Amino acid sequence: MSIHTDNQCDCSAQHDIPALRLNTLCLCPQQPATLASALQVAAVPVFVASSDLEKMAQLIRSIDAVVASPAWRDRVLANAPASARHNPGNAGVLFGYDFHLHADGPQLIEINTNAGGAFIVAQVLHGQSGCCASGARQSPSCQASAAEDAIIDSFLADYALAVHGQERDGQTPRLIAIVDTDPTQQYLYPEFQRCAELLRARGLRVEICAPETLQYTNGELQLHGETVDLIYNRLTDFYFESDASAVIRAAYLDNAVVVTPNPHQHALYADKRHLAILSDPEQLAALGVDKTQREILLAGIPQTRRVDPAHAEFLWQQRKQFFFKPATAYGGKGAYRGAKLTRGTFEQLLTEDYVAQLEVEPPLRKARVDGETTDLKIDVRCYVYRGEIQLTAARLWRGQTTNFRTPGGGFATISATAT
Repeated sequence: MSIHTDNQCDCSAQHDIPALRLNTLCLCPQQPATLASALQVAAVPVFVASSDLEKMAQLIRSIDAVVASPAWRDRVLANAPASARHNPGNAGVLFGYDFHLHADGPQLIEINTNAGGAFIVAQVLHGQSGCCASGARQSPSCQASAAEDAIIDSFLADYALAVHGQERDGQTPRLIAIVDTDPTQQYLYPEFQRCAELLRARGLRVEICAPETLQYTNGELQLHGETVDLIYNRLTDFYFESDASAVIRAAYLDNAVVVTPNPHQHALYADKRHLAILSDPEQLAALGVDKTQREILLAGIPQTRRVDPAHAEFLWQQRKQFFFKPATAYGGKGAYRGAKLTRGTFEQLLTEDYVAQLEVEPPLRKARVDGETTDLKIDVRCYVYRGEIQLTAARLWRGQTTNFRTPGGGFATISATAT
């Protein structure tokens, strides 16, 4: 893939142009092709209006306030797995809130509790230059350093939250394990390495490993005979239900290790069926959510419905307006655009745990790839800890769902504009 490297616009003084318009005008590259290819990042950065960034932050804070309420917890945890009902006290690092930009304001598509890409985007920011960086109030490298510091701080803060009141050898983990299935083969393995590098720079010991390399012995979770105090959890076995996760599950339920993020947080935030509650004014009122918070939630979350026989006729008749997603899947797996849904597939969805969300068509970003100008879809991801945004990035792609196969697509940095 060849990424265009010569500026084709003079956008350095044009940050008063609306962001959506700049995304169709500016062809300035995000960075050299070699680094982009190595780090799965996009050909160009993305412009987002400062007002939209603030609306995202406001919505995230409102969701965090709702999730903190006893009424919410009682409702969503009532039928959750045992691992999800266990609350070790920490908050969970690096949540991802994914938005599509829209003329009426950003629309929340989903929440993830093991969101990837933050360390890659920060590394790209370190090398960002050119006209798209010149209008920022803070240099991209300073933004990157601040984000990295905040994220690493959140790991230590989360560890302290979970160990409060428990007997530990101090408040610093002796060994941190970054855990995923076959980690060296993971698409985002480079960011595991970057995360480990940043943690080690704080004087912490870090290893990257698969779950089956861990052992639970005499009340301690161990890796090669050394005690693991903190797991940065990148597994998509969200409730530790597989055989490979059994050791982590046992240690987690015994509070022998701090896991971040963990099953409790996934159950509170990331089940897509929650969006059917958060986008329903009657259900929000029944939960005791005040009027101001309800207005923020309803303005920023597309109407979402459970796919079940009670809504079957309505959803089938209106299917072209909806996007159908599995309630507990990730990465766009098993998702369908309603316009392409067959009757047979729809009937099958009625027997499974699916939601239907009003489709919000993503805006487009122009880029030069292989000498040609192409249109890429945009979504925006906010990386969040305890309701506060630490870093905002974008992803560019073509196709039905977000992917990293599109030439010129991948993670992109954000450049804020006035409008």
